[in-house]
Amino acid sequence: MKAVVWHGKHDVRVEEVPEPRLLSPRDAVIRVSSTALSGSDMHLFDGIQHGMHRGDVLGHEFMGTVEEVGDQVTNLKVGDRVVIPYLIACGRCWFCREGLTALCDNSNPNGGEAERHYGASGAGLFGFSHIFGGFPGGQAEFVRVPFADFGAVKVPGEISDEKILPLTGILPAAWMAAENGAIRPGDVVAVFGCGPVGLLAIQCARLMGAEKVIALDYVPERLRLAAQWGRAEPVNTEDMEGIVDELLRHTGGRGPDVCIDAVGMEAHGHTTTALFDRAKQALHIEGDSPAVLRLAIRSCRKGGTISIAGTYSGLVDQIPIGAAYAKGLTLRMGQTHVHRYMRPLLERIAEGKLDPAPIFTHRLPLSEAPQGYRMMHRKEEGCIKVLLMP
Repeated sequence: MKAVVWHGKHDVRVEEVPEPRLLSPRDAVIRVSSTALSGSDMHLFDGIQHGMHRGDVLGHEFMGTVEEVGDQVTNLKVGDRVVIPYLIACGRCWFCREGLTALCDNSNPNGGEAERHYGASGAGLFGFSHIFGGFPGGQAEFVRVPFADFGAVKVPGEISDEKILPLTGILPAAWMAAENGAIRPGDVVAVFGCGPVGLLAIQCARLMGAEKVIALDYVPERLRLAAQWGRAEPVNTEDMEGIVDELLRHTGGRGPDVCIDAVGMEAHGHTTTALFDRAKQALHIEGDSPAVLRLAIRSCRKGGTISIAGTYSGLVDQIPIGAAYAKGLTLRMGQTHVHRYMRPLLERIAEGKLDPAPIFTHRLPLSEAPQGYRMMHRKEEGCIKVLLMP
């Protein structure tokens, strides 16, 4: 079958790989109808994420139809249309029973490696390094889905893939980011980064009652979409030095009630500190760039909440923890517990309360995936998110 394969930094190719087969009675094999490129895929494309091997099949956002099921998968049948969470959870461990599926104890066969890097192992992930299990991803014609009896969600045939596919991760991530902010009616929310998760977080914040949402980015197309689709007040972050003052101006001098970091480890910056970040990253002294996290801490109001939705994978330096302490800030973060949110969000989509489809700005056949990676990475042609069709 055809699949998108990682060969190194800025080197992805569409190649022939073996078709997947059932390995466990709780497995299913899915014929992929749609898959997508995500911001996390850009971390792999940039060679930042540890644990990638040449030949790994990429992709953790995918949906399709059931081709084959294991003996213990009694809730699915061949031909069912399903959407798959980007993380893999067993459904039976303590964490899964508590709804903390991103922390599943049983789905990462390389848990020891994850513990060495992060101090603890969470769930396995599709197409996202051997630290998270080395599972082949969904940017392919077929994919094996472990624990399909717990993870796969059947979806109505009348709703388009473009509305359903974001349920794999980015829409739950956006909802959890807003939920972690404990947004109340009347709150002012600042969303740092208007990529797909940031744009959807704006929608979610509005649904939770935010009175004002401030969208921060430096890409004109993203800011336009945030203003038109999300009814947010756009702020261009080209002048990083003036961001805190700008946010204070937008909030009567108090600062946002909630700051959502939807950027994470590849944050850009033009300040002296940001230049030091890049130098330390080049020397492997620092793993990630916390430029946005610093801004969020400095600008959030006293007693406010910072919700981190963007991925961080390593060490960061010069975090103003003293300011966070003095201001009494609450910080919440983590991989998304996708399984918890998929069905409630599917209901909102079916009812017309949420429509995530506008985030897909480009649609390509799977054979043109390398072009899609380059376009999304370089933010060319107004690209925000790419939909791939095998």
